[in-house]
Amino acid sequence: MVFRVPPDGDGRAAYLGELAGLIWPAPAEPSLRRGGAGWVVVPSAARPRLLVPTGSGRAAASAVRHSTEAVGRKAKLVRQGLSTAFRLGLGPLVFRDRLVAYGGGLDAYLTEVLGEPALVSLHIGPARANRKPVLQLLAPDGRALGYAKLGVDPLTRALVHAEADALRRLAEVPLGPVVLAGVRHHGDWHGHALLVQEALPVRLPRAAPAAAEAAERAAMVAVAGCLGVRRQSWAGSGHAARLTAAVDALGPRPEAGRLRAALKSVADADPVVALGAWHGDWNGGNSAVLADGRVLVWDWERFEADVPAGYDALHLAVQSAMSHDGVEPVEAARALIAGAGRTLAPFDQTGGGADLVAVLYLVELAARYLRDRQAEAGARLGHVDTWLLPAVEEHLARRAG
Repeated sequence: MVFRVPPDGDGRAAYLGELAGLIWPAPAEPSLRRGGAGWVVVPSAARPRLLVPTGSGRAAASAVRHSTEAVGRKAKLVRQGLSTAFRLGLGPLVFRDRLVAYGGGLDAYLTEVLGEPALVSLHIGPARANRKPVLQLLAPDGRALGYAKLGVDPLTRALVHAEADALRRLAEVPLGPVVLAGVRHHGDWHGHALLVQEALPVRLPRAAPAAAEAAERAAMVAVAGCLGVRRQSWAGSGHAARLTAAVDALGPRPEAGRLRAALKSVADADPVVALGAWHGDWNGGNSAVLADGRVLVWDWERFEADVPAGYDALHLAVQSAMSHDGVEPVEAARALIAGAGRTLAPFDQTGGGADLVAVLYLVELAARYLRDRQAEAGARLGHVDTWLLPAVEEHLARRAG
């Protein structure tokens, strides 16, 4: 593969080269050059964030509009300005770096799968163990045709297959206001797991903040109850057995011993909990509330049943505190436990054990991060011993005292 990677500080430029080789394998030989046709690298090959197709201003503008779920007024203004620049044909003049690939690649295969021309665009995110190619699929007139996910290693292949299974399963159950994407294609491509989903109507008018909060809460309750909810003591539940096994599977690393101690404290208290389902990664970038009350939710690769009801609300609360409000992770985890009674009120977690449900959620998250080796992949929150574990241990010590 002819691909010269410029120096970079966060690894995204190197990842751009890796992506190019995955999406346009030999003999395509993708390369970088200045100007001309190809995919515009925004803002540059040294700091890549987005690949935008050339040849159609409407498709390029749509690629920018659909690239990410912008959070905050400034991010939305930047995205709108970029979209307008590409619609007017100015984007390729401002951003000069191009990715060029000749020959059949994943884009050609997706055109065949969809039965119509599909231009691809790609957002390049930060380092994570579960980072994988997610391609926007656009018609030349700018219509969003769907999204394609490519699982390229054992972890991401399992996640892509899990999401396909979840979308098919959930299509058959009532979800209240929740709208999820249908599966357009699921299979293998060049040894990788491939899932093509419908595009959700993310550009429709959004609900006002107060209405959005209420609708999102109702959506989470619907997901929690979509496969039924039951109450039982936690220590004897299937969830307790699975979470204990997940922690034991981490082996002798010191974080695992601390997580086992936390689970023992919860088992000794043995709260009665409501068990339901959860999306698994409900955050501000994975959902949108429309003005008509519908709640669009995507990225179902972590969906799971038989977990404490309200996990999604806890996940959204702590992730929003850290990523949107700028709260330090350890403080966000402490606040999550302290406010668990209020957060979990809609999920029937009564009896004084809401704080322990929050502890279980944090243990679950820690086990996931450690199993996926997020710290080794460079993820900021992967070092659970610096934020998550201290908050859990402090709370359990106070509770015991």
